[in-house]
Amino acid sequence: MAIDDPVSARPAAEPGLRPMAGTPPVVSRFAALTVRLRHSALVIPAAVLVALLMLVINEVAYHGAQSRLGRLVEMGRARMLLLQTLQLTSEAESGERGYMLTGGQEYLLPYLEARDQVLANLHRLEQAYTRLGDGDAMHRRPRLNELVNAKLAEMDEVKRLFDSGRLEQAVDLVRSGIGRELMAELREESNSLVTHQNERIGTGLSEFVDTLLLNRVGIIVITLLGLLMLTKFARLSRQLDRQRLERLSEVAAERDRLEVEVAHRTADLTELARHLQTAREDERAHLARELHDELGALLTSAKLEVARIKPKLQQAVPDLLPRVTHLTESLNSCIALKRRIIEDLRPSTLDSLGLHAALEILCADFNDRSGVAVHAVLQPVALSPTAELTVFRLVQEALTNVAKHAGAREVRVQLQAVDGMAEVRVVDDGRGFDSATMRGASHGLMGMRFRVEAGCGQFELQSTAGTGTMLLARMPMEHDRAVSDPVA
Repeated sequence: MAIDDPVSARPAAEPGLRPMAGTPPVVSRFAALTVRLRHSALVIPAAVLVALLMLVINEVAYHGAQSRLGRLVEMGRARMLLLQTLQLTSEAESGERGYMLTGGQEYLLPYLEARDQVLANLHRLEQAYTRLGDGDAMHRRPRLNELVNAKLAEMDEVKRLFDSGRLEQAVDLVRSGIGRELMAELREESNSLVTHQNERIGTGLSEFVDTLLLNRVGIIVITLLGLLMLTKFARLSRQLDRQRLERLSEVAAERDRLEVEVAHRTADLTELARHLQTAREDERAHLARELHDELGALLTSAKLEVARIKPKLQQAVPDLLPRVTHLTESLNSCIALKRRIIEDLRPSTLDSLGLHAALEILCADFNDRSGVAVHAVLQPVALSPTAELTVFRLVQEALTNVAKHAGAREVRVQLQAVDGMAEVRVVDDGRGFDSATMRGASHGLMGMRFRVEAGCGQFELQSTAGTGTMLLARMPMEHDRAVSDPVA
């Protein structure tokens, strides 16, 4: 009987967890995507790629900020060089004036040092503007160099005139105002360049602050998005865990229901098989009675009739006497066959003498008919009539299999009580077989197993090729049932 399986009738579900009823479509899609990502082999490489991308973006932003900061520092240095050049020019002029007024060499030394430093600053300033790529400053730099060189030349000329003893000419050159005009133009040009540098520094600082602000905003946004995604993922994970637990609960409930259903169906099948077994035994008993009563009566009557006519035929027709004798032997054979069929259908010794005597007779008869030595070690056990019939049929089927398939020389049949159970064991020394491959192919063995288990017993089969076969069955005993003594 097939058992309907409600689970197998359902459509196959896709791998992963199914969304709960009432779940929004977006959440359902994200949950399905999360499940697919969990089982995807690209998750770890994708995460590593995203991490590397974040590192690259961070490094690019860092180097960009560092470059801007370096340009700002370079601009500050250029401005300091420009201011220092203007200050050194003023110090050189002061040193020259002090030297002219006092004639002391202590004033000449600052003049010479400031003059050399001014020339060095002009060269460094040119390099700084070149590195900065400041076109406007590079355009103004020649005018600045021209004014500085002119001022230095004016001071050198005044010093030369003073050193040559032409003091009045030196004083006249100073009074002419050429040096003052050059210094005024130099201050004006320097102030213009300083203003330009200040503007560029201000613009660079603004861009640097904007870069820092953009990085800050980006980090804040990424952090917030990460927290939002983490929160969403945590919520979806909890939801998926709830769905998984609910699904597991549903599966467990369905499994329990199916187990109960299988248990009920198994009980029904067992009861049906027991009923069929009982009906078959009843039909065998009915057929045995019919054979015993009807066919037995006919054969006995025919044998008596032959016995009555045999003396008359012996006197009247002596030639027919051998035929009558053969007819009598045939009738005896038919009666013996009838008895054997009746015993096979329903052993009368089991009902009249009990299991112990029935097994002894069965083993002796098998020994005589098959020529296989049977060693029976039987002890009286208390079993119900159904269990006694099960044990008898088991031994009968086992001996039949030995005669047909085993090719054995000896068979041991044991019946004893072990731990409150009646244990029957049939062991032969035949060719044996692989019990694993024969389990589903031998209906006789399957019938033995099911008949024993239907009676709440235990069945065991052990056999390997070349080592014989052992059949073992344990049936529950009825302790309140009287045990009949074996027939001597």
